[in-house]
Amino acid sequence: MRKISYTILSLLLFSLIALYSCGGTDRIARSGSGGVLIVASKSGDDVYIIDRWDGKVLKVLPAGREPHEVEVSDDGRFAVVCNYGDRENAGNTLSVYDIPAGELIRTIDLGEHTRPHGMQWITGTTRMLVTTEGSQHLLMVDIATGEIIRAMHTGEPLSHMVAATPDFSMAFVPSIMTGNVVVFDLESGELIKRIFSGAGAEGIAMHNLGNEVWVTNRDENTISVIDTRSLKVVETIPCKDFPIRGKFTPDGRYFLVSNARSGDIALFRVSSRELVARIKLTPPVPDGVDETRYFAGFGETSIPIGLVVPDNRWAYVANTRSDVVSIIDLEKLRITGHFAVGREPDGINYSPLSP
Repeated sequence: MRKISYTILSLLLFSLIALYSCGGTDRIARSGSGGVLIVASKSGDDVYIIDRWDGKVLKVLPAGREPHEVEVSDDGRFAVVCNYGDRENAGNTLSVYDIPAGELIRTIDLGEHTRPHGMQWITGTTRMLVTTEGSQHLLMVDIATGEIIRAMHTGEPLSHMVAATPDFSMAFVPSIMTGNVVVFDLESGELIKRIFSGAGAEGIAMHNLGNEVWVTNRDENTISVIDTRSLKVVETIPCKDFPIRGKFTPDGRYFLVSNARSGDIALFRVSSRELVARIKLTPPVPDGVDETRYFAGFGETSIPIGLVVPDNRWAYVANTRSDVVSIIDLEKLRITGHFAVGREPDGINYSPLSP
């Protein structure tokens, strides 16, 4: 009954969002490649596959309990979602989807390694890196076989996300609890350094040249720039409020940050570290505060979290409170529309393929 009621509410919300978007935003010009967005509906226990241009829902597929992040293979064929679990019950599985087939094809049990979260596909292989907060590990998992190839102990509570150098020689894992970033040699599995980034170190992204990794420190409203050669923080940049995720544009010129508390996207020029723009997110926000939702105390913002930047012109952000994905025109520095995608969308990614 709850699922049926929620489906009706979702359709009504989608209609309102469509009317809202048409009234004050531009239609998206198809100036990039096609493909789909894959969005994890954290409180819906499912995954939405939607057309990136018109927001049409192509598939809604089942996931485990509270799926958080989404990772996609380098050829775009497979998507993987980590099933984190709810507040009381830790999850320990990965759901694997075939995008062209539009199907859930495999569920991987990680055993003792609970609360999987951050992921990165290892280019040219069937393997990926997965953080597990519950067991404080960085895993290397073969998605084709489900085998855990290597388990690297971080020794850090809430080891949340992961970013690897382009040659996959090193991986960086931030801890929300301690503010440290742990660095692993991926060939040997050895932990080679702990770097203090800042309080609440959470979001992390590697520059396409591999020379810098940027970390969002949500509890002190800063971004740390870590040099991957010296393994030192070389600059700290202010960024308010509650910077939670960060992504580079594919050309490496800009860095986007979703600020969950202030409800906007900050855009920085990488070469100068300058703030270029703050883009306010404007999707409809439900009246009142739903205490069952994550970040319920963040006022009336849409709570932007997950980010994906398929090309240098467009970016997409998942708004956890508003239950929509917003489209950002990076050339005009404005929001051009919103797509409804389920309850509490969080993790989001892109594939050039479609079902």
